Amino acid sequence: MEIFLNGNSQQVEDGLNIALFIKQLDLENKRLAVEINLEIVPRSQFDSHILSAGDRVEIVRAIGGG
Repeated sequence: MEIFLNGNSQQVEDGLNIALFIKQLDLENKRLAVEINLEIVPRSQFDSHILSAGDRVEIVRAIGGG
């Protein structure tokens, strides 16, 4: 199915949850925020939130600096 990740079209398998999607993107254990369709998804819901066709997903990584 098609979703939009940070504005770009991307094909993902049906039934994919956010936790597995983040793992596929090699972003596991990173400090990040996930927004789906303009709503922040708490990390506690990554395992239970299933992506749907047409979802607009924004993933933002926190990067420390000086």
